[in-house]
Amino acid sequence: MQKKLILDTALLDITLNRLCQQLIEKHGVFEDVVMVGLQPRGIFLAELMHAKLQRLTKKKIPLGYLDATFHRDDFRRRDTPAKASETRIEFPIENKNVILVDDVLFTGRTVRAALDAMIAFGRPASVELLVLVDRKNTRDLPIEADYVGRYVNTLESQRVLVEWEAQGHKQNKIWLINKD
Repeated sequence: MQKKLILDTALLDITLNRLCQQLIEKHGVFEDVVMVGLQPRGIFLAELMHAKLQRLTKKKIPLGYLDATFHRDDFRRRDTPAKASETRIEFPIENKNVILVDDVLFTGRTVRAALDAMIAFGRPASVELLVLVDRKNTRDLPIEADYVGRYVNTLESQRVLVEWEAQGHKQNKIWLINKD
């Protein structure tokens, strides 16, 4: 197994700051904007982005977690049963501008499932997708991110590994792994 570093801690911080600035340019005072991190790994990025945005804008921005496990189209096709994570959305999303946050955009199936799952909490005015890594050329569905930290051309046999300090790693880093 070969690992290639895509983003180290310093470059990752610059990338997150750039994404925050893009959100600020688009949403200004963040009126009627909520953030929703996709379980299980998108919540770590959502928490980092949320903290940075609140510090930069001095606004309180609602943050929630969404698990789309049971809305996936491959839910019953797995060899081992999928384990659900916590959904915690303690605010209405009806007529809100929702920023969905995930770490890696791969086939688009998780995002499609998240859109289905999100409807249980109301009908948003708009939905935007923010991802840290967009694995270009791997989409099964026509899903595209509005905000992207880094585009990475990958093969089906490769994997993107995001390591977060919040998960117990020494530093936040992103790796491209060849499964040889």
